[in-house]
Amino acid sequence: MAEKPLNLFLSASVPIPGRADGKYLVTADVIAIRDAVIALASVVMPHYRLIWGGHPSITPLIANVLRHSNRDVNECVTLYQSGFFVKEFPKENKDVERVVITEALEDMGKSLELMRRKMIVENDFVAAVFIGGMNGVEEEYKMFVENHPNAKVIPVASTGAAALILYESNKDRFDERLKTDLAYSSLFKDMLMPRDREGK
Repeated sequence: MAEKPLNLFLSASVPIPGRADGKYLVTADVIAIRDAVIALASVVMPHYRLIWGGHPSITPLIANVLRHSNRDVNECVTLYQSGFFVKEFPKENKDVERVVITEALEDMGKSLELMRRKMIVENDFVAAVFIGGMNGVEEEYKMFVENHPNAKVIPVASTGAAALILYESNKDRFDERLKTDLAYSSLFKDMLMPRDREGK
């Protein structure tokens, strides 16, 4: 009987000029963010269920991994979206079998807060990975560690932006490879794939 996947949370985005604070833009490495997201999705499915909040720069990357996987891994992903952005959903949402759309409230901030609470608080997680990102990634980190204090937390500092800020603010807690190692597939295998979940 197949082992049930454990839940892994991904918080990621590409900082956007005009929307992102300069502190995120100055260190963001767009290529590294994309490489890290693709590597994570490729490595962890189907061993983990990957859960993330839809961002137009991230969902297409994961959808591409799903389309090109040689295994049926669609049951190993859950995408959360706020109904506040229903007119802006990326077309790649249709490639994800399980999409949870949360209620649109009176403004964007409250709508995002509701989505994050349903996504982070109402699921059990064994780990979370933080890649690139803006203030939303910092907010999700805070909510995650408050609600899952025993879960593994992995801010990929080499992608810059919010992930770097999170790493630097808790530097003693994290492996230095998160700042220096750009071989993301190997990095995620070492940090997230115990031998028994690799079938070895």
